[in-house]
Amino acid sequence: MSSAAQPYPLPLGAGHTAQAGHPEHAKDALRSAIRAARSARSDRRRQEAAHAFADVLESFPALVSARCVAVYAARPAEPDTGPLLERLAARGVRVLLPVLGTGLQRDWAEYAGPDDLHQRAPGRPPEPGTEHLGPQALADAQVVVAPALAVDTSGVRLGQGGGWYDRALEHAAAGVPVVAMVYAEEVYDAGERPLPREAHDRPVDAVATPQEWRWLRTPDAG
Repeated sequence: MSSAAQPYPLPLGAGHTAQAGHPEHAKDALRSAIRAARSARSDRRRQEAAHAFADVLESFPALVSARCVAVYAARPAEPDTGPLLERLAARGVRVLLPVLGTGLQRDWAEYAGPDDLHQRAPGRPPEPGTEHLGPQALADAQVVVAPALAVDTSGVRLGQGGGWYDRALEHAAAGVPVVAMVYAEEVYDAGERPLPREAHDRPVDAVATPQEWRWLRTPDAG
């Protein structure tokens, strides 16, 4: 975990409590600060980190033996999943990627290589052109690698703000670990710099950075 250059535009320790009346305002402040920090990362550093992320996640025990994994296709400023997707596909792992529908409609489709990924609209993540499988397809995944802007050591995840993953994860099988991918400085100490949370926020079980992975909580067994 890194506290140097770690965006935290909130009163220290306020993430869970002080802004309870307006948690979304606190989230928006953090999102803006973290996005700005991410935009300053060079393409070279991002690509180096992408391969390091893949190395780290390939050592995550549940992923080593998984036959089906849900990942995400990264947008330009997000931690790049390209090398991880290619390594999983080369191993014969079935990879599920999100497909965004109207509003918060949730769907998944199988990864069929980088050439099959296309951005449907500005600002949206690349999506596969394979058959849409429905939200229930996530139940097949034995590991879920989720995007995040930040995560704290209690498992609170800060997403992009649409609530897509909080709803999508309702279809994950019981006990399946959810792993957030973030840079090291985006892992926050829940005792000193907790992230804002709301009742509907779905926690993650583990976090992966380019340096390491670590458990944050025990996956729910249902």
